[in-house]
Amino acid sequence: MFVSYLILALLHVQTAVLARPGGESIGCDDYLGSDKVVDKCGVCGGDNTGCQVVSGVFKHALTSLGYHRVVEIPQGATKINITEMYKSNNYLALRSRSGRSIINGNWAIDRPGKYEGGGTMFTYKRPNEISSTAGESFLAEGPTNEILDVYMIHQQPNPGVHYEYVIMGTNIISPQVPPHRRPGEPFNGQLVTDGRSQEEREDKEETEEKEDVRGGAPEVFTSESAQTFPVRHPDGFSSHRPDNLVPAVPQPPRRGRDHNWKQLGTTECSTSCGKGSQFPIFRCVHRNTHKEVPESYCDSSMKPTPEEEPCNIFPCPAFWDIGEWSECSKTCGLGMQHRQVLCRQVYANRSLTVQPYRCQHLEKPETTSTCQLKICSEWQIRTDWTSCSVPCGVGQRTRDVKCVSNIGDVVDDEECNMKLRPNDIENCDMGPCAKSWFLTEWSERCSAECGAGVRTRSVVCMTNHISSLPLEGCGNNRPTEATPCDNGPCTGKVEWFAGSWSQCSVECGSGTQQREVICVRKNTDTFEVLDPYECSFLEKPPSQQSCHLKPCGAKWFNTEWSMCSKSCQGGFRVREVRCLSDDMTLSNLCDPQLKPEEKESCNPQDCVPEVDENCKDRYYNCNVVVQARLCVYNYYKTACCASCTRVAARHAGFLGSR
Repeated sequence: MFVSYLILALLHVQTAVLARPGGESIGCDDYLGSDKVVDKCGVCGGDNTGCQVVSGVFKHALTSLGYHRVVEIPQGATKINITEMYKSNNYLALRSRSGRSIINGNWAIDRPGKYEGGGTMFTYKRPNEISSTAGESFLAEGPTNEILDVYMIHQQPNPGVHYEYVIMGTNIISPQVPPHRRPGEPFNGQLVTDGRSQEEREDKEETEEKEDVRGGAPEVFTSESAQTFPVRHPDGFSSHRPDNLVPAVPQPPRRGRDHNWKQLGTTECSTSCGKGSQFPIFRCVHRNTHKEVPESYCDSSMKPTPEEEPCNIFPCPAFWDIGEWSECSKTCGLGMQHRQVLCRQVYANRSLTVQPYRCQHLEKPETTSTCQLKICSEWQIRTDWTSCSVPCGVGQRTRDVKCVSNIGDVVDDEECNMKLRPNDIENCDMGPCAKSWFLTEWSERCSAECGAGVRTRSVVCMTNHISSLPLEGCGNNRPTEATPCDNGPCTGKVEWFAGSWSQCSVECGSGTQQREVICVRKNTDTFEVLDPYECSFLEKPPSQQSCHLKPCGAKWFNTEWSMCSKSCQGGFRVREVRCLSDDMTLSNLCDPQLKPEEKESCNPQDCVPEVDENCKDRYYNCNVVVQARLCVYNYYKTACCASCTRVAARHAGFLGSR
């Protein structure tokens, strides 16, 4: 014998810890003194194993401007957090798989705020403080009811985007049932029973006729059609009836059939414009008088569920949506800042960007403004130049240069414009100390890569202010300007050997000339030809170069002939002829008498019809058929095929010659 028992229902309580005498508090399991809390999976007393946390960082280097997908948020995701690693000129965007834009779509940047999408509410944040380095972010509690895609509007190098969301698993810890609950108490506003009301238990299979609440025709319900709620035993509880089960709450007395539920108006519309929602209001009334009575007179299980209805569907007036001011273009002094001003209209609980003319009845706010965070500091020269550091020759002198704020305090040099900083040190020339030879250092490279060579230096006689004097001014003992050097014998050296250039390929205009370049090994008095790869580490001389002996002047150029207009009995073909100068531009300097023909005849031979062995005259007098012009009929065209075909070919040739 199957016995149905009422299952204990859970009653949601506030998650805040309630103070109790003696310092005890209520945990999330509704037990006094319990320390259980809700884990990140939303499970009371859970150990975070009932869900999976998905997280990562999108660090791909992007090259092209525009939208780039970052991550896919699956259906059912909760605790969604999409955050830029630090501030940048990029923007985050969000849209559904159906193509509906939720945030920052169609190259329109939305202002920070709350946006509905995917069955949840996203909070869009964009820190705008100058000192803040935080990037943009999307936050949502979830769960989502569809797949969503996160995009980045790429404008500068990607700083990295951190993403994290939670998806529920299968091994969720079931909450324990508090002992102070009673069977039959509501759980989330529903009464959980075994699916049959007290009246149905009494009437058994008796049917009863009930009037449609919304005014339609009456419907017939049986006890089998009553709604039953699925019963799930919480983990840790046995399905048999416990010994200490508190008796069920007594059922209310049987309700009469003289009352039913009736719609009496609707709730107030949620918005005054832009498509709001309202719900019908159902009251218990007397079936005949329609007078409202207490709800206990009607069967609560038959009360209709209010369904949402649209209202005030006309759009709201357009308005200017003003964004936040950007950072000042300068950290000090007069700068500029900008903000985004968009014309928007609210419809269906969404703010949509519309054409600016819809806001023409309103004065458009300014989009640019001057700004000044502080007065810039400036450079000040505190002292004159010092004396030169040497009594003769070239030395240095200095002076004191400081960065001073607008209130006169000396501040760091970075506070001033470094490009405008006056010099605080410079060279000074006190004249030559004596007439003498001035020398440079010897050159680092020898003039020969192998064998004997020389290294050189510059020698000059100097006097006051870098003036050259005759040799006698410094004496006849001029230092040498060259010294011998030797990088070792040249035996075995590998190098490219280039031959002489050939003649130019054309007598006039632009042409090319060639030369042979080979890889050789230089020995004492011979050369050995090697494979080119032996010299691959050296730069190879060019083996071809352009040449131009003299201008050719204007010349006639023509294209190839076209196809002949006819395959037989005479046709024509054409080509284009142009006069071009040396630089391949149109010219009129060509000799007209030398101009090539632009049109000529072709294919003068007669057309020969193809011979069909099956096409023969079946009668000796087919010439009579031709004379009588009977070849237009299919019978004669077949019986005198050869004669009719010859006539048709001659006729076609006659028309073509015309």
